[in-house]
Amino acid sequence: MKLEEQRYLHEDIERLEDAISERMLDDPKHIRERLARDHEVSRFLESIEERSKSLDKIYEDVDGDRDREVRGLSTGDTMDAFLREVASIRDYHRRYPNEQAENLEKMYKKRTPEEQAAAAAYIESMFSGEEGIGRFFDLTSLYDQFLNLPNNQSGRRLTYLQFIDSFDNFQSIRREQKMSETYFQYLKALQEYLEGFMRRTKPLENLDKIFTTFDKDFEEAWEKDEVPGWEKNAGATNGSATAMDTSGGGIYCSACKKDFSKESVYESHLSGKKHKKNAEQMENAVSSINSNGPTSSVQRIKERVVAEKEFRVKKLAAAMQTERSDTKVNVERKQGMTERERQQELEMLYSETTEQANKDDDDDSDGEDKIYNPLKLPLAWDGKPIPFWLYKLHGLGVEFPCEICGNFVYMGRRAFDKHFNEPRHVYGLKCLGITNTTLFREITGISEALELWKKIQAENKKQKSTTENVVQMEDTDGNVMPEKVYQDLLAQGIL
Repeated sequence: MKLEEQRYLHEDIERLEDAISERMLDDPKHIRERLARDHEVSRFLESIEERSKSLDKIYEDVDGDRDREVRGLSTGDTMDAFLREVASIRDYHRRYPNEQAENLEKMYKKRTPEEQAAAAAYIESMFSGEEGIGRFFDLTSLYDQFLNLPNNQSGRRLTYLQFIDSFDNFQSIRREQKMSETYFQYLKALQEYLEGFMRRTKPLENLDKIFTTFDKDFEEAWEKDEVPGWEKNAGATNGSATAMDTSGGGIYCSACKKDFSKESVYESHLSGKKHKKNAEQMENAVSSINSNGPTSSVQRIKERVVAEKEFRVKKLAAAMQTERSDTKVNVERKQGMTERERQQELEMLYSETTEQANKDDDDDSDGEDKIYNPLKLPLAWDGKPIPFWLYKLHGLGVEFPCEICGNFVYMGRRAFDKHFNEPRHVYGLKCLGITNTTLFREITGISEALELWKKIQAENKKQKSTTENVVQMEDTDGNVMPEKVYQDLLAQGIL
């Protein structure tokens, strides 16, 4: 039976490999179908891994059953071994008459339209409405949790857009506040969400290996005491300095546990008797903690746990920069929409799968949907024209030509402002001999750019000449002259 199990596992692995190859030949247009395919391929890969482990155990043959079967087939009577195997199979089906045989060919065939619809519905259930089927983050609950952190004044000043930009920046929270249980639970929830989001949107990547790399990087940084904000002497340093900048631009006195909006007020506060007393008490507390070995080590272990969570969140955020920027753009777009328009967009998003499947079945020639777009509006991320009011709001009907870019026309002010830092515009300036491109923003004409560049060069030359004439030299006869003239005459042997 070991040989039969070995043959079955090899056959199953080959069928799984064929099924994966067949799935990867497809190129779904919508992110929903693409995620459904990737998750299916991921399950096939997991099955191959499980069967390979079973095969490895069979080949190891710790109990020797496989070796006895091979010797029995090679040295004994082959017909007797075959008849015993047939008798064993008949006995098995006699004891289990209703046992269904597995059809491996049918098991890994492509899904029917009904099965594809069920798979698409399963993918939709994996994401919330704000996540847009894996395109955007949904950090609203984490944002509320961050705002409710105790004594987190910096967090209360952040909007949701600012939170998306800075949720992996932990410098605005003071170190002593990070040791609370509430902050640890917030970090844990943030890490779990980012890891879960990555597993849902990138099922074909070896995420366990990536996370192991994150852990290894943290171990190395912790051993070298190079984790930002968690150095061993950071607490003592803060205690002696007694000040740090908050995200709002103020100054914090850690000895008195007060915020100051102006530096002048803070400096006058330093000369007060109350501050000096609190600073002395803080220094004594730090020295006592450093002298108390067991207590200090327990505190360091707690700091390590929190620092590891922060380090993991930073790494995860860096690995998903595209989703993060798309989330910010999506939030900005939705802030200009009414509640009714948001609901209509959500309904359109979830009803798109059925329409797409029906149109694909009707059109077998090219499989592309015809989009009704008489106004020639730009397409949104879902492949459909954006609303006309949004087109007017962003001024996408206004043309902005740029002569430096080869008379290229940019639609909308946003695209026009963005193009000054793009390679096309920078290359056009370099072709004109202009090297300092930062001074030529809002200039689109070639003549204007050349005129401004000549003016800048003349001013630089004049400034250089003025600088050279500052130093005066005197010869033996008492004649005073600029240093450059003096050096030229001296080189010619006149002086």
